Amino acid sequence: MRITARAQAKINWSLDVCAGRDDGYHELDMLMQRIELCDILTFERARWLTLTVDGRALPVGGRNLVLQAAQALNEYMGKRFGAKISLAKNIPVRAGLGGGSADCAATLIALNRLWQLRLPVDTLLEIGRSLGADVPYCIAGGFARVRGMGEKISALGEGERFPVVILHVGRGLSTAAVFSKFDHMGKSLRLDNDALAAAIRERDFARMDRLAGNALEAPSIALMPEIGAAMAALRARGARVVRMSGSGSAVFGVFRTAAEALRAAGETPGALFTWTC
Repeated sequence: MRITARAQAKINWSLDVCAGRDDGYHELDMLMQRIELCDILTFERARWLTLTVDGRALPVGGRNLVLQAAQALNEYMGKRFGAKISLAKNIPVRAGLGGGSADCAATLIALNRLWQLRLPVDTLLEIGRSLGADVPYCIAGGFARVRGMGEKISALGEGERFPVVILHVGRGLSTAAVFSKFDHMGKSLRLDNDALAAAIRERDFARMDRLAGNALEAPSIALMPEIGAAMAALRARGARVVRMSGSGSAVFGVFRTAAEALRAAGETPGALFTWTC
């Protein structure tokens, strides 16, 4: 049996940091949507657990979230199932696009089928929470408001389809470094995510641009000023909404038409064209 899975990236229409926690983590309030940009994973039954990424074998027991997901399923079941896993990367790493979390979520879902575990989605979400804050959303997908530590997911129905141009700036940022910078200089934006969701559904670009926000942009730009320059470049090329996704360093521009987005992508070195979905 062979399973092929698409691990889709996400963008943050909004990201607000609501409060710090005693354990050093932060409570978040986010509006998120999947995009068509994706990694491709294949899974086959095997005696042992192995992973290759773009043709390069990775050691079992490392920090890769695909292997961690497989091992977490084995631990939950008290078994030692094996699989030959291959991952083709298209989502930039350390970009705030949820690539690793998407790979992790796709692995939990695919191995649940491959190994015929028949675990319900709630159990996969529980396992996913232990692996990363974005993993539960990547399992659930869609257009959703996500709060807390990523565990409170409110589905908002089918998302609108917009052409998007993505720029991944530099070599990425450490999420821990961005939150540390936020603790020194950042502040909550008190975003109105209900109003933003309504503006997105109505395709009201002016309201979308006014209501969207990311509390981590200022700290991230302080660490990597090129992020601000990339955002300005997208606006100069006609993007109606421009934001940084997650903790960066990728930024995205939303365009009114695919023709406008494709033209902007063609004029911008390193740009990726995709759609929200």
